[in-house]
Amino acid sequence: DLGITHLFCSPILQAAPGSTHGYDVVDHTRISEELGGEEGFRRLAESARDQGLGIIVDVVPNHMAVPSPLWHNRPLWDVLRRGPESEYSDWFDLDMTSSQAILMPVLGDRIGKELDHITVSEAEIDGELQPVVNYYDHVFPVRPGTENHPLEELLEEQWYRLAYWRVGSEELNYRRFFDVDTLAAIRVEDRAIFDATHAKLLELFRDGLIHGFRIDHIDGLANPRQYLADLQEATGGCWVVAEKILEPDEALPADFTCAGTTGYDALLRVGGLFHVSGSIPRLTDLWEQISGSGDGFATATLQAKRTVVKESLFTEINRLVTIAVAICDADIRLRDHTRRQLTHAIRELLVQFSRYRAYVEPGRENPATEREVVHEAAARARYSLLPDELDALDLVVSLALGETGDPALGTAVTLPPPSKILNQLPGRVHNLADLRAEFMVRFAQTCGPVMAKSKEDTAFYRWNRFIGVNEVGCDPTIVGISHDDFHAFSRMLAKAWPTTMTTLSTHDTKRSEDVRARLAALTEYPREWVQCVSELHAITADIRPPQLDGATEVFLWQTLFGTWSLPGTASGKTPIDQDRLARYLEKAIREAKLHTTWTSPVRSYEEAVLGFGQACLHHPGVAEILDGFVALTYQSVRANILGQKLIQLTMPGVPDLYQGCEVVDLSLVDPDNRRTVDFYRRAGILSALQTSAPTDLDAEKLLVTSRALLLRRDHPEAFRGPVADYRSVSLNTGHAVVFERGYKDSDTPVAITVATRVHSGLGERGWGEDELVLPQLRFRDVLTGREYPGGATPLAEILADLPVALLVHQVG
Repeated sequence: DLGITHLFCSPILQAAPGSTHGYDVVDHTRISEELGGEEGFRRLAESARDQGLGIIVDVVPNHMAVPSPLWHNRPLWDVLRRGPESEYSDWFDLDMTSSQAILMPVLGDRIGKELDHITVSEAEIDGELQPVVNYYDHVFPVRPGTENHPLEELLEEQWYRLAYWRVGSEELNYRRFFDVDTLAAIRVEDRAIFDATHAKLLELFRDGLIHGFRIDHIDGLANPRQYLADLQEATGGCWVVAEKILEPDEALPADFTCAGTTGYDALLRVGGLFHVSGSIPRLTDLWEQISGSGDGFATATLQAKRTVVKESLFTEINRLVTIAVAICDADIRLRDHTRRQLTHAIRELLVQFSRYRAYVEPGRENPATEREVVHEAAARARYSLLPDELDALDLVVSLALGETGDPALGTAVTLPPPSKILNQLPGRVHNLADLRAEFMVRFAQTCGPVMAKSKEDTAFYRWNRFIGVNEVGCDPTIVGISHDDFHAFSRMLAKAWPTTMTTLSTHDTKRSEDVRARLAALTEYPREWVQCVSELHAITADIRPPQLDGATEVFLWQTLFGTWSLPGTASGKTPIDQDRLARYLEKAIREAKLHTTWTSPVRSYEEAVLGFGQACLHHPGVAEILDGFVALTYQSVRANILGQKLIQLTMPGVPDLYQGCEVVDLSLVDPDNRRTVDFYRRAGILSALQTSAPTDLDAEKLLVTSRALLLRRDHPEAFRGPVADYRSVSLNTGHAVVFERGYKDSDTPVAITVATRVHSGLGERGWGEDELVLPQLRFRDVLTGREYPGGATPLAEILADLPVALLVHQVG
């Protein structure tokens, strides 16, 4: 009845104990027992097939969990126990330039203070008793032959090193996911490791139980292009989309063998249609007045990047510096670049990078567009470096692009003296050429974490002019997308990536699609919003704590409006509850990293901010002001919610519907967007829509969603794939977005999408004399049942009941 074609599952492989999301895989050979195991998955797939549904599965190729107890990850356990003799010794992306044992930063203090809490005992592992090292709930293996040694001697003899958790940010010697020590990277660029980690999923694919894959964090891989090629070869060419965050001026490499991205590029364009760029001066003035900052987003991002490369990603930068130093030491023509010079050059080049990655590969003639990205970053970096660091920058650029030339490629590289597993593993670094390739790959892999941790996870929480665009895949400086730009993007998708994914909400978005749709109304009513905030600021003066900074206050008011009670929706019958708001504010101020952080929380500041937020929730004056603004903006919000959903569902590509968003959903960032969904209520609304018109906004959104999906199901080739056509329709008004979907070999449209944008601009005049000239055919609006004979048709008639219409050609 809903019209969906596939279930889209989060990772299904066995994850770490207590995992709520599945992205922390510990065993690639098993389906998650918590999800029902393989038997449960096969039953799900069979039941889905009986309902005409396929299954798409999320794949996590970049990393595995470092769980507690560690034995849940058998490959890592075996490496830590047996070292280079382990069959998994080349699985993990270890720092080949380190002379230390594999760092396990789990201790609550320096090891000398924790020795009394470390014990040796026996535990049953794989059906046999093994000696183990215990530290509270952490369990580690013991290297065979050392189990009877005194504790301090035993610890020194292991292939790993237990360490204070704070040491990890500086001395970690394995690649990880972003700055998360408990997610250790694996080397799927090795085809044997690819095969081993994908065998179970590919088995289920060949059995016809999985029909496509979403690839998580593809930019973390050593060679994303080759990974996609390997997956296509292994599957015979199945539907695959990659989680790739593109900058607004960036395109997915044309030679990536996948259907496209997971849709954040579409999110940017669809959402932007409902923003008014003319609101920026007022919103900027408000932001600067309350925050006290005149800095732009670019400055905020650069500041965040410089913090990230020096702190949370210090170990990744240090790894690059060590490789660069080794290259210089091995080649006499490159010597006399000091470690300080190389460190500053590498840091600043990463800071000035404008996107998540340049796709360059060792031994490959790299595209000019990718080289240009690196050179442009270098040009900006030159302004921030000392004169004696510029030559080092030139060297780093050459290393990052693999353009150093070929002097003495066979020269042996002098690395730190081998003492532990890291220099005894099957080596990837044998000579200067290998080391250069290592730098090139590592630099590319580090760009993404720097961008993500600084932009998405820091600057997005610091620079709060209009948080409706502080979103994954968006640029906070871009408010408003023109009709022409949207249509050009849609035509590009139809031509180049006709089966890419489109999305409005995911588990990674900072706010749900409907919260952003509400926030979009601020750009329609900037003068009224400024007045609203001024009143809120004044009425809460007596309860506002002195610790509260203006940037956080601006963030709070927008958050409260975006999640305030919204008529016609179950999720908006009351404002966000105080527990959800407290958890969200805590995350926001810790991510901002200005007054408190995850690793060093300042409780007094956090309690002050959270207390103010809760006081605002229960303040009658705040409620009166926000209720008034909700009433003022309701029709615009309604048009935004329904309009962006209809556009997403009918534009080129394959639409992704995140759980719960079938109706209005006012969720915030993870874990708020992982709350249990009331599917029974949604099913009841859907059933009622079979016989009656929608009675509230929840039902209207579900009507739009289900009717658009059913139309796609009935005419799949008209909406996605190589024969689907997209034609924009021009109007005399800027308040409607209209386009046709059909077939390239036919001028007759299958359907015409009509969506209101910037509803407030219609004013008292409404649609006036504005018309849509329909082809001389019969059309029926599948949302309202109204029929139209073709020709010039008043928009006031088409949009009389709803701010959107989906006109379907009636044959016969």
